[in-house]
Amino acid sequence: MPTPHGPRRARIAFSDSATKQLDTITSEAELHALDRALVVVSVNPDIGEPIPGGTAGPQLREYADEVEHVRLLYWVSALGTIVVVAFIEV
Repeated sequence: MPTPHGPRRARIAFSDSATKQLDTITSEAELHALDRALVVVSVNPDIGEPIPGGTAGPQLREYADEVEHVRLLYWVSALGTIVVVAFIEV
């Protein structure tokens, strides 16, 4: 029996610096573009490109939506259920 819902989404959380960046966004168009990018990342946390770096911490990823002009830096929890956004550029 098929499930009535779409794919399971990861929860989105924001680092302190990303929260400050989020607070500065006042344009409805920018908020809408950011919301769309967050939905994409929550549905498929592996969509972003890995950012090369050390192995001491979580693997940072970068997702850039060229159409909406949004860039996110984030990492994903070990089970893939939480996406922590570290940097927002709209």
